[in-house]
Amino acid sequence: MNKEQKAAVVDEVADQIKGADAIFAIDYRGISVKQAMELRRQLSETGARFQIVKNRLTVRAADKAGAEDLKQLLEGPTAFAFVAGDPAVAAKAIATFRRQSGLLEFKGGTMAGEFLTVEQLDAIARLPARDALNAQFVGVLASPLTGLVRGLGSLIGGLAIQLAQIKEQGLVAGGTEEPAAEAEPPDEPEPADEEPAPADEAPGDAVAAAETAEQEQEEQTETSEAPSEGGDTESEEG
Repeated sequence: MNKEQKAAVVDEVADQIKGADAIFAIDYRGISVKQAMELRRQLSETGARFQIVKNRLTVRAADKAGAEDLKQLLEGPTAFAFVAGDPAVAAKAIATFRRQSGLLEFKGGTMAGEFLTVEQLDAIARLPARDALNAQFVGVLASPLTGLVRGLGSLIGGLAIQLAQIKEQGLVAGGTEEPAAEAEPPDEPEPADEEPAPADEAPGDAVAAAETAEQEQEEQTETSEAPSEGGDTESEEG
């Protein structure tokens, strides 16, 4: 590798350091070319890039990128996983490969500008993926709201059932029924023209009394109109 090629590698690694969300330093001793290619493929699916670079070139790249923390990890064979996606998924892929092959060990790393120890990287590898964490977080937030909505729905449903039962029992009028018309007061009887007969006098007695009075009046009239016998005689003689 000539000087220009080395400069190109340094620039490339410096760009990877600047653009990565997380960087994992890995001891790759014992890994074969085929295994390295397989690991590179698995990490690319998680949004990470597996790269093996000579330590002295990596030191120059770290200086150029201003990543001093990475320089302390460059002891012995060191490869880097530059993560541009979910750090937990990339760390889990490396941990799975290590468990299956018995190779690769975390040496440390950085994430969001903070240095990561081996213990922290192992803890990150045991975390659920970011999507799973988001789903769990949403579930925790939504569970009280779900319970509240279900409780309100049950309360409203029970109230509707009780109102329907009360309506069936006739304790309240239905909302669609018209109110009953008010009863009109009965018509008052018109006053009679003639005074009623006394309570102790029967109607037949009153009629008989009236006929008797009329007959007496007629007899008196006839008596007053009839000429006396003495008066007629004197008139004839004279």
